[in-house]
Amino acid sequence: MNEAVTVALIGLAGSGMGSVLGVLASAKLTSYRLEQLEKRVQAHNNLIERTYKLEERTELQDEKLRSAARRLESLERKANA
Repeated sequence: MNEAVTVALIGLAGSGMGSVLGVLASAKLTSYRLEQLEKRVQAHNNLIERTYKLEERTELQDEKLRSAARRLESLERKANA
């Protein structure tokens, strides 16, 4: 075999291995970053769910407060009458 062909084949093998290893490293990094992003999205979604629950509880408390205020006004009117 010619010396130039041998050198070319060795160069081709090295380039191929370098490319494959680069793609694998890139895929691993992309997978890691995607996993981290999914965790952040899940944390955000949990925050949104908790916010909705707090808003519902606030509405319930507001309604109770309005009801208590109406009852108090009614009792005050009866007491003054």
